[in-house]
Amino acid sequence: MKRVVAALILKDNLILACQRTRHQVMPLKWEFPGGKIEEGEQPRDALRRELEEELGIEATIGNEVARIHHEYPSGGSVELRFFEVHQYQGEIENRIFREIRWVGRKDLLHLDFLEADHTLVTDLAAGKVL
Repeated sequence: MKRVVAALILKDNLILACQRTRHQVMPLKWEFPGGKIEEGEQPRDALRRELEEELGIEATIGNEVARIHHEYPSGGSVELRFFEVHQYQGEIENRIFREIRWVGRKDLLHLDFLEADHTLVTDLAAGKVL
């Protein structure tokens, strides 16, 4: 099972969403920034590292707000852990994505998110999370 962390970065009641490039697995799908937890790495440390690599920020990682286990039809499985991020240092820069966008909760529903993120996106739009 792949272990992944992702950030719900909040600013002015908006959440940062990121679109994968055409060359990545599951191309052009939307997701929240983050990535794989490396061997021996703690989840918060992995997320801090991923946010620096992907967006060029030093984030203060907040509470874990959701944990999702997802089985893909192809047979792969993933454990996703989502953390809130209210504070970071530096200016967000798009280092790896096709597009990044600040999105209102309800507008998240209009983006083509990864299948594993659907439940969380629905809960965020409904105000059940955060």
